[in-house]
Amino acid sequence: MKTLIFNGSPREHGDTTALTEKLIHGLNGEYHIVDAYRCNISPCIDCRCCRKTDGCSINDEMQEVYSYIQDCDNILIASPLYFSELTGKLLDVGSRLQRCFCAAYYRGEIPVKKPKKGAVILVGGGDGRIDKAFETACTLMHHMNCYDICDVVYSHNTNAVPAVRDQQALEGIGRITEFFNSNEYT
Repeated sequence: MKTLIFNGSPREHGDTTALTEKLIHGLNGEYHIVDAYRCNISPCIDCRCCRKTDGCSINDEMQEVYSYIQDCDNILIASPLYFSELTGKLLDVGSRLQRCFCAAYYRGEIPVKKPKKGAVILVGGGDGRIDKAFETACTLMHHMNCYDICDVVYSHNTNAVPAVRDQQALEGIGRITEFFNSNEYT
């Protein structure tokens, strides 16, 4: 079992990372983390190279991520909420999935053949909504052939209660772990 984790948090030891680490401790198999704030991945520049050929004109760490996307069984997107949306750096990384979009819609190919299970962890101080960020995360996962998506897990009061003490969020982490470790698709 292989799990690819996109971490959109700028804080190395923040609430998003804490919940992600709880999940990792229960995962079967291996995992790979793409840390949006510490990786060498540039945003898409809309050069349109991928409209005509398989590949991306930007040669950076995303090339390795494309391989993980092909091979993994599970995908997790974890992010703090910034104005009710995923963080900008995570969206920069996500913009590179334009390659998958172009393969499907311009070249008529299936960019990611292996279906995956997905999940989303969202963390915030509580003055925004999670709907927009969850929808964006699901759109990104769909482009990675991830349609079997677990219910969103969120900790939405981290200004007052750290996410690792949010019982509802911890129960959600348990559900994601069980979902990812299962060999069944819903």
